[in-house]
Amino acid sequence: MRVRIIEPIRKVQNLKKRVCAYARVSTDSEAQGDSLENQITYYENLIGSNPEYEFVGVFADRGITGTTENRPEFRRMIEAARDGQIDLIITKSISRFARNTAVMLEVVRELKELGVEVRFEKENINTLSGDGELMLAVLSAFAQEESKNVSDNIKWRVRKKFEAGEVMVNTTRFLGYDKDGEGNLIINEEEAEIVKGIFNEYLGGRGTFVIAKELNQEKVPTVTGGKWYDSTILTILKNEKYKGDVLLQKTYTLDHLTKKKVKNTGEVDSYYIEDNHPAIIRREIWEKVQEEIIKRGKAKGNTGDKNKYINQYPLSGMLYCSKCGASLIRRTWNSKLSCRKIVWQCSNYIKNGKNACEGTKIDDEIISRINIKEEVIVKEEMKNGEKYYSYTSKGKQNKSRREFKTTESENGSLLQGFDRPIRTVIKL
Repeated sequence: MRVRIIEPIRKVQNLKKRVCAYARVSTDSEAQGDSLENQITYYENLIGSNPEYEFVGVFADRGITGTTENRPEFRRMIEAARDGQIDLIITKSISRFARNTAVMLEVVRELKELGVEVRFEKENINTLSGDGELMLAVLSAFAQEESKNVSDNIKWRVRKKFEAGEVMVNTTRFLGYDKDGEGNLIINEEEAEIVKGIFNEYLGGRGTFVIAKELNQEKVPTVTGGKWYDSTILTILKNEKYKGDVLLQKTYTLDHLTKKKVKNTGEVDSYYIEDNHPAIIRREIWEKVQEEIIKRGKAKGNTGDKNKYINQYPLSGMLYCSKCGASLIRRTWNSKLSCRKIVWQCSNYIKNGKNACEGTKIDDEIISRINIKEEVIVKEEMKNGEKYYSYTSKGKQNKSRREFKTTESENGSLLQGFDRPIRTVIKL
């Protein structure tokens, strides 16, 4: 018997730690940009000069706040760690990595389970050490509180500027104005003509939807280069800056961590400055437009909020389009008196046209015959040459369906029909 020994294949193990760095600055300013470049150069030299390290790279987020985890380079780094490409992450401080304590601990714990160490230079913390997580939790809480203090200080400085009449306006999203070398608002004559045209058209009787549609047809660009919408037109018509005034602090930051902004409806002070800059629209014209907006709103039952149609008619806010799911709105169809009738039509179609929805349209006479006590989806169908309408509960439970029919004469008027209720259960 002959025995042959097969020697093991000896693999050369990579004893070097695969190391990367994470860097971040919170604004896109030139000074901050230089700071980020300096951070990148520093870490390239630090990691590259250590013979025990294998340089993986520097993940750097520019102009993104540390209070949100929506950071592309940060996410890419975590994905690389999950894929087993990283052993050690070096970063300047806790506040550079994340300011939210809960998020910080969640990320660090996941990396710890993957065997990935995070080293914070300023605080001298190693997350794989025995007391690393405890120290991190304590210092992270301080970083979160520091973030709040910084936010409060910024708010205080901004309020003081407002009180002193110092105006900060972003002209990149403000049609009709530019800034001079000293930061003062000056009229952009070409854009100002567009603004004047919008005000004149509205006072001439045109609606916001029609004005937006015509501007799109004429390929007139918005200030951001996008499409015009009725809401865009209305925002311009209501903007006090076009008469030379400024209302400051229309919104405020609700949470210093998420940076979520909400409309200021009296929760914090606002500041109104008259004659701050050259006006594009004469004050009396601007006031007439505001009166016209209110007048038209009342005619439509517009209360000024998103529920403007809810209380106008008994079924308002209860009928929905079967094609796109938008609400049906009661309106007058056809401007000619002889052909005029009341219909319920898809609001999506009314606002955005047939490209958005084919447009459910049902006569008010049909709707008035329905005994509806809940939100429903209304559908029109043709069966054997006759029109049938069905409505289905919009709730999440098993839905009840009722069907009825009507016929039309050759001229389109409704003939006497009859209700034929059918109650069935539709499986979800």
